Amino acid sequence: MSHMPHLVRTMCPMNCHPTLCGMLVEIEDGQLLGVRGDPDNPDSRGFLCIRGQASREIIGNPRRLLHPLVRARRGEDAWRRAEWSEVLDRIVEGMRAVGREAVGTWSGHGLFANNYGTRIASHLLRRFSNLYGCQWWNPTMICWGLGAWGLGLTGALETNTKEDMGAHANLILLWGANLASQPNTARYVAAAKRRGAYVVTLDVRETEAAAQSDETLLIRPGTDAALALALMHVIVGEGLYDREFVARHTLGFDELRGLVANYPPAWAARVTGIAAERIATLARRYATTRPAMIVLGGSSMHKGANGWTGGRAIGCLPALTGNLGIPGGGFGPRHGSAVHGQGLASIVAEDRRPPGRYVPNQMVRITEALLDGRVRAMLLFGTDMLSSYADAGRVAEGLARADLVVSYDLFMNDTARRVADVVLPATAWLEELGCKSTNTHLYLMPKVLEPPGETRPVAWVLKELASRLGVDDFYPWESDEGPIDAILDHPATGHATVAALRAEDGIRALRISHVAYSDRKFHTPSGKVEFSSDRARSFGLPALPVYVEPPASPYPLAFRQGRTLTQFHGFYDHGRALPTLANADPEPYLWIAPADAAARAIADGAAIKIHNERGEFHARARVTEKIPAGTVWMRDGWEGLNRLTSGDAAIPDEAVDLFGFSGGQAAFDAMVDVAPA
Repeated sequence: MSHMPHLVRTMCPMNCHPTLCGMLVEIEDGQLLGVRGDPDNPDSRGFLCIRGQASREIIGNPRRLLHPLVRARRGEDAWRRAEWSEVLDRIVEGMRAVGREAVGTWSGHGLFANNYGTRIASHLLRRFSNLYGCQWWNPTMICWGLGAWGLGLTGALETNTKEDMGAHANLILLWGANLASQPNTARYVAAAKRRGAYVVTLDVRETEAAAQSDETLLIRPGTDAALALALMHVIVGEGLYDREFVARHTLGFDELRGLVANYPPAWAARVTGIAAERIATLARRYATTRPAMIVLGGSSMHKGANGWTGGRAIGCLPALTGNLGIPGGGFGPRHGSAVHGQGLASIVAEDRRPPGRYVPNQMVRITEALLDGRVRAMLLFGTDMLSSYADAGRVAEGLARADLVVSYDLFMNDTARRVADVVLPATAWLEELGCKSTNTHLYLMPKVLEPPGETRPVAWVLKELASRLGVDDFYPWESDEGPIDAILDHPATGHATVAALRAEDGIRALRISHVAYSDRKFHTPSGKVEFSSDRARSFGLPALPVYVEPPASPYPLAFRQGRTLTQFHGFYDHGRALPTLANADPEPYLWIAPADAAARAIADGAAIKIHNERGEFHARARVTEKIPAGTVWMRDGWEGLNRLTSGDAAIPDEAVDLFGFSGGQAAFDAMVDVAPA
């Protein structure tokens, strides 16, 4: 008998945070027929970009890993199929041989494809690592952690919602926020514009956001703090600040006033490359348009050596102008940010972590621990570590020295091909139960397909390892609904359960405020916005916002990387495993200004090499007016690209976990030169 095709509501498995899109999947006889946007999803309203459309190619993909694989020698493509019992025994043997403190677990976006925002799989991995007593590192340090760390010092971590922005903001400053990363925000920028809001884009290149903006300012990479100091110079110097808000809700205004007097627009113009009069005009516009909202870039703009200083200085602007705690003000949607009242329960069992010699949540320290043998076994879950870590050459050397490297993923990736001993086949988003959360809603992701071959969900793998290692109480739940119910047991979700979400057609509104800091209680020891921070001082950092001049380099071009609509994160073998994405974006292109290209005799489309003291990377040139001279830019994630980036620590080790996420992000910036290949 034939079954009629039926539609199932779920979410897209790409994690374009803070954008998450609803998806309808069509299933017939246990087969996936197609995917499309869900018009009833309150966050995405039917939108589904090329990445989401391409996700159907995960299912039934000939490159999909379907069985555990092992090999005797790394670097050789001599994989053999093995039974789960054999590979699990081999992993446990390797873990026992090095001892728990020499075992590291690290996860990437491949582990969050059906639980972004709820972090179910990530929290199970963290629970396992705590109960067993091995190394575990916070995934935020690869992404938005460093910028948020700067915001946290100031005290402005919470964000207003995109819906609030669309309804109330009269000025929107898209500061490093690229709408390829958050297409759902774009709809609300457009709604605000229809109401007459003025939109400014500020970035290192002309992004898609520029087309939606009234004005675009191009800034030299890494100089965001300098611009913020000059904006404050004008706002304070011309008396445009909100005296009442500053008096009641901030600390250190007098010191700040003294500091910013030294940073006029003429100084910032030399540093940032933005004309002094444009800086002054922007400052006046921001201070006199109420309410004004800053949408701060999530990851790319904070990946430089002084990535936190921008967040720290920009964080002061809404407080100076009284834009915090009001509709349409403060900060708009940002990667990894929570809105007022948003939260989840914890299953990570932090209190049961045994004492040990733990390597801090600091990328460069992890690299060192691999190189010096303190970490000798690495369990990688849904991550292509060599493409996502900075200074990837040293990371590769460290992993090559490890006794055991395990990769759990849907597809082979560069790291697995180069250094793994064991590869474990993962389940995909439609093959296991999941749940995603945006800033405003909770979404159920039901299991609708049987896992192919011998693929297994991460919870199963960890349960098997836990039982072999004698780790008690890792999985005290009866079913795969158990950990989800435990995490959702929080006032913000209305104590949601999987059963309740099923009954509500898979969607529940969170009990949150659309306005951040509506209670004017800020995330600082004083409860006020801290222009001057004793916490910063306690770590040996400047108490006031600061611009740090980058070190001199013999290489003339500032290199930055970021997002495009055809790619996101390292999973699906960097999109190479999905034909739609591989065809749309077949090879790396470097954006370079006409003057820089001409000086190097480089024509548009020409083969080039990008090089510095660490190595070189081959690509093609995209000669374009959309980037200023002195800056070059490329989509991130190409294999080998991060061999050029520095990997230096940006903040002290003891400061990385100040806010419950890690700011231990390495510097992903680099100074380079470009030559014909």
